[in-house]
Amino acid sequence: MNKRNKVKHLNREKGHRDALINNMITSLFKYERIESTQAKLKVVRSHAEKIITRAKKNLGDVAPEVKLHNKREVLKRVKDRNIVIKLFEDIAVRYANTNGGYTRILKLVNRPSDNSEVGILELTNRKDRPTLLKEIREKREVVADEKKAKAAKEAPAKKEKAPKKAPAEKKKSAAPKKAAAKPKKK
Repeated sequence: MNKRNKVKHLNREKGHRDALINNMITSLFKYERIESTQAKLKVVRSHAEKIITRAKKNLGDVAPEVKLHNKREVLKRVKDRNIVIKLFEDIAVRYANTNGGYTRILKLVNRPSDNSEVGILELTNRKDRPTLLKEIREKREVVADEKKAKAAKEAPAKKEKAPKKAPAEKKKSAAPKKAAAKPKKK
């Protein structure tokens, strides 16, 4: 009897399966859309929904130790700190008034090579590409401005150096260089 087997093995060992799921979750929150086989997407969707719910628990008045605990629990699955920050500050806020159903799976045509079912897993309140690119550009400009201000603050007034003089020409000696000694013939 093969009862109570809840784990989808995905034809992989435990370590490989966990790494695959973690990487796919990280990519989902980074790009807000991933493409893979249906079986993998169904497993990743359940984990992603739980992570978004965990991130939503940090909204509002929450004790600092609870916030830290939630962040550490999410870091077990999402391996990039910048993505975790995006998850807690951007994605969780988008779903603040939504109870579940944060992701959807769209079916695509089967892959021709092996006829496997392929689909797209995406966040339901996903930002479109032009909006995302605009936000990225604005963040880069803000970071660049901060770096310039910090550099200007650290080095307020450097002393100007006097212009360098041209190097003096070397005197050429009139005597030619000695040629290498020739071996004597016997």
